[in-house]
Amino acid sequence: MSSAVLHALHDPYPSRLDHAISPIERRDPAVWCDRTGASGPLSADDLDRFDERGYLIRPDTIGTEAVGPIGTEIERLAADLAPGDRRLIREPGGAIRSIFAPHLLSGLIADVVRSDTVLPIARQLLGGDVYIHQARINLMPGFTGSGFYWHSDFETWHAEDGMPRMRAVSCSIALTPNYPYNGSLMVIPGSHHTFYPCVGATPDNHHEKSLVAQQFGVPDRDTLTKAVDAYGIDQFTGAAGSALWFDCNLLHGSGSNITPLPRSNVFLVFNSVENRLVAPYAAQRCRPEHLAARAATAPIRR
Repeated sequence: MSSAVLHALHDPYPSRLDHAISPIERRDPAVWCDRTGASGPLSADDLDRFDERGYLIRPDTIGTEAVGPIGTEIERLAADLAPGDRRLIREPGGAIRSIFAPHLLSGLIADVVRSDTVLPIARQLLGGDVYIHQARINLMPGFTGSGFYWHSDFETWHAEDGMPRMRAVSCSIALTPNYPYNGSLMVIPGSHHTFYPCVGATPDNHHEKSLVAQQFGVPDRDTLTKAVDAYGIDQFTGAAGSALWFDCNLLHGSGSNITPLPRSNVFLVFNSVENRLVAPYAAQRCRPEHLAARAATAPIRR
């Protein structure tokens, strides 16, 4: 029996299947630190809330004085990167949708990763040393910004990147005000307790299309309806500088932005150093380094 077959047989979270199977109860904790004596910025109530609902909102993660310079830095990155650079993801109309690996292109963004209001929270939630699995700037301009369909990030990171366990957390830091009407992120609170297997084999080089519009690795409508019936929908709104922390398996998505009000954010994914990537569980090849770090996995130091 080949190593790839053995790898698939021992998969605790199977997905990208040729037939539907029942949802799977989560087999990993959502909060990895020892809550009885854990030290860190989050209180016991914060940790309990994250465990129960799968997300936390932290105002003033970056100060208002830093928002403007980061916006200027994003404009510089967009101008400096060659039009065909794979780290630039564009909307079908040509506008920039995402800039990947900004922490490796900008000292200012790297400082945000290591800041006192970001890194210690990641370490506390994941119970130790962490590295950046993926980072990007998301841009949703007024009138034309398109949304992200409902999905669990872990489903993709597990199937296409080989992330073994649910020991990763995302931090989305708002660079513009997030209103209920300009495409702000929606989450299904509590959905992180369940893994929802998806149907359909991963196409080769799936990331070339999925980063604009994902069709594989998303739950079907019946599954989403049942999840919303059980848990409801919450929405991340807040001032520029606020942050949404959410579990890697939390179902989330966003609508398009048809208002004149742009929405942008710095999106950071922290993974435990004890959860480094292995071979993909449901894809033929690994995604590029800027989407799923395999080389740059040393613990982040402040």
